[in-house]
Amino acid sequence: MLSSIGVTILATVWVATYAALGLWVSAAVPLGYQALSLLDIAVFLRTRRWALFRFVQLLLILLLPFILQWTLGGFVNSGAVALWAIVAPLGALFFCGPRLALPWLGAYVALIGVSGAIDGVLPRHHIPTAAGVAFFALNASVVSAVAYSLIHYFVGAREQAMAALAEEHAKLVEEQTRSERLLLNILPGPIAERLKAGETVIADRHEEVSVLFADIAGFTPLAEGMEPEQVVRLLNTVFSAFDELAETHGLEKIKTIGDGYMAAAGLPTPRSDHADAVAEMALGLRERIAEVEAAARCRLEVRIGIDCGPVVAGVIGRRKFSYDLWGDTVNTASRMESHASPGSIQVSERAYERLRQRYALEPRTVDVKGKGELTTYLLTRRSDRK
Repeated sequence: MLSSIGVTILATVWVATYAALGLWVSAAVPLGYQALSLLDIAVFLRTRRWALFRFVQLLLILLLPFILQWTLGGFVNSGAVALWAIVAPLGALFFCGPRLALPWLGAYVALIGVSGAIDGVLPRHHIPTAAGVAFFALNASVVSAVAYSLIHYFVGAREQAMAALAEEHAKLVEEQTRSERLLLNILPGPIAERLKAGETVIADRHEEVSVLFADIAGFTPLAEGMEPEQVVRLLNTVFSAFDELAETHGLEKIKTIGDGYMAAAGLPTPRSDHADAVAEMALGLRERIAEVEAAARCRLEVRIGIDCGPVVAGVIGRRKFSYDLWGDTVNTASRMESHASPGSIQVSERAYERLRQRYALEPRTVDVKGKGELTTYLLTRRSDRK
């Protein structure tokens, strides 16, 4: 629209000049262009038929400069006014795209050829030399300025579009990074990679894993006398400390359930020292809970249960993912925790066999729900034996 209005206004110079020279037929050509262009603009404003408006404007700027040149007697006599027609293929390139612009370029080249072929037989009007030179300079400069303006406008628009794309890309990268961080907060790294790679069912069997359950003894009655914010703040302090220990000893945090905490060693990447890693974390949990207890000025004791053996691990859910464990090892570790005394670390027979060379363990007999009487062991400290 801007280009059409601008060229329509510029045509007034050619109408006035040719009329002043008495070249009425030639003056009628740019005048006719103005009338048809304004009519096309009015129709477009009324109907919003963009394709029709674009076609008429390109057709007018392609044909009328050649018609005007022919009425004046050829290239030299007209000051090469046909140069104006180059705006048509340029405009088609910008407004229609490269593929649709090719026919317009072909038509422009064909009209140049026709004009060259008939140049010698066209009737020539007498135009003063100074006027001819002035028209050549005017045509060349104004057409160049129009072409430059079109290119400048679209280069600027392209740069704005590229800047917007770069900004959008940066936002997408930031969102992707944030999403990956959130995913890694929920799932172990190798599992998250498999999920991103397109695996829909992730389930693995691990033969040698150590599972730890920890629970804050007496937390429910303690929480009843606290404000909600205090409860959440205290649990956040406790579990943040547990998370640090899990990271230090290479355990995978599985989940928290109320005031309970579950972690495991030996998955998703197997490791031979999984039992030692869990034992070290359990001893560290007792020490850390004592520090939190002193800072919070409230009674906090942790019960811990450990078992070693095979588990099935996998991802469940579609919108909210959860990495979880199943199997007798998980159930036994949970029973070890629930039957432990506050402040103690109770381990199963299987865990005892893996830890007895390096840690001090005291035997006891416990009636475990669903399993009957079992010999379990209390992990007290690292062994003094060399």
